[in-house]
Amino acid sequence: MFVLSGLMVGLLLAALDQTIVSTALKSIVEDFDGLTHYTWVVTAYLLTSTASTPLYGKISDLYGRRPVFQFAIITFLIGSFAAGASTSMEQLIAFRAVQGLGAGGLMSLTFVIIGDIVSPRERGKYQGYFGGVWGLASVAGPLLGGYFSDHAQILGVTGWRWIFYINLPFGIAALIITSISLHIPKVKREHSIDYLGALLLVSGVSALLLGISVYGPQDGWQTSKTLITLVGALALILLFIFQESRAKEPILPLALFKNHTFSVTSFMAFIIGAGMFGAIIMLPLYLQIVKGDSATSAGLKLIPFMIGIVTMSIVSGKLITKHGHYKRFPIIGLALMTVGLAMLSTLTETTAFWKLAIYAILVGAGLGLSMQTIVIALQNSVEFRDLGVATSANTFFRSIGATMGVALFGTVYASRLAHNLPIEIEKVRASNPAALVGATPEKFEALKENTAVLQSFTPELQAGIVHAFVNSFHVVFLTAVPITIIGFFVAFILRETPLRTGAGHQAAKEEAAGEALG
Repeated sequence: MFVLSGLMVGLLLAALDQTIVSTALKSIVEDFDGLTHYTWVVTAYLLTSTASTPLYGKISDLYGRRPVFQFAIITFLIGSFAAGASTSMEQLIAFRAVQGLGAGGLMSLTFVIIGDIVSPRERGKYQGYFGGVWGLASVAGPLLGGYFSDHAQILGVTGWRWIFYINLPFGIAALIITSISLHIPKVKREHSIDYLGALLLVSGVSALLLGISVYGPQDGWQTSKTLITLVGALALILLFIFQESRAKEPILPLALFKNHTFSVTSFMAFIIGAGMFGAIIMLPLYLQIVKGDSATSAGLKLIPFMIGIVTMSIVSGKLITKHGHYKRFPIIGLALMTVGLAMLSTLTETTAFWKLAIYAILVGAGLGLSMQTIVIALQNSVEFRDLGVATSANTFFRSIGATMGVALFGTVYASRLAHNLPIEIEKVRASNPAALVGATPEKFEALKENTAVLQSFTPELQAGIVHAFVNSFHVVFLTAVPITIIGFFVAFILRETPLRTGAGHQAAKEEAAGEALG
């Protein structure tokens, strides 16, 4: 448990920094006058963390887990300190990229190291706690980001800078714990690093993420800039696949895709990522715009979502360890996620919080049952020598799914809002023209970027506009439903094989070591 506590702290740091910055962006932009580049504060982190994830798995397979994991912690800490000390938007973006580079290792290697030290049969009861870490980060991120950004100064330091400085004591603790207790025997292997494959992978993924998370939503999906970026990404990924097919020591061995469980769990990770991040990111927006909650209050109201994840992660993990069966959990989980998302599409201006809490618990419970279970199934099915690269690939596909989910649902939300707003405004104009007094076209345009403008309208117009937002959220949640339904049916394809016990796990480790020495 001492070792696992160090791993959990490392994972919490990486997961937290995916969500903590978004609620503090307003304060950062005001300090640096950086509205034109503000999305890059999030995107830079996302790019480097996602693109580096598969590389960490392969490198740790070759050089050992502890030094690579500690390199990730140190890189993350350097990026955190430098981001907190930034004096311009450009510096902050650059240091967020450094942070992301470390986070890619923290997110992927945590589950690789668990796979090293605990047998698949026993892993369930421990991996449940890591699912809880994801749940905690999903709530604590927006909550802490809102708290720090709401304060002009804390201990003489600008409030928003603490979203980065808070990482330092936890990161140092994780470094100390892993130095003392994480002793995994290193297996020396003859190897040659596929530098060209690594370059093609990072370039292709970066271009893909730029296209779907930055250029598409900002400039439009049919602009030449977006299309060139996406076509370039496709070309680089195809070149990467060709390079991997001929490389002696590929970064992502294509032979892994011949493994049924690897292919199925990779697809499921993509679906879960899209469903989780793509739809849940809209809940705080609903609470702030429709219910008028502050950023801190909206974060607190996500606690039921966290309860669902934490409870079901732990329960499913313990049941897997007790009975050895795992296939049923992602099936039940994706069914619950689907029901929860469908229910979220019924939210209105007057929906009671207890109803929203039940819907959020359902989605969280679905994630808790699914997310860690597919990692156990994957790690049980691959050769021990490929444990690092296979586990990292699963994290990688989940991150890509999350990015695509955010881009897809963000686009759906923006397009429906552009359609619904004029309809509701015309309804108000027809019933009471006086309600539009002071509502200029400029204010309506500004409303799409800054909902604070809503307070300058008459109560009747405010009600009409809020209804347009509600209708837009409905479509977003309904768009997520068929995605999770696909995941539900794919879960039935997953083959259940007996989980390796302690003896079988040790035998697999010794066999992998023997092959490396041989």
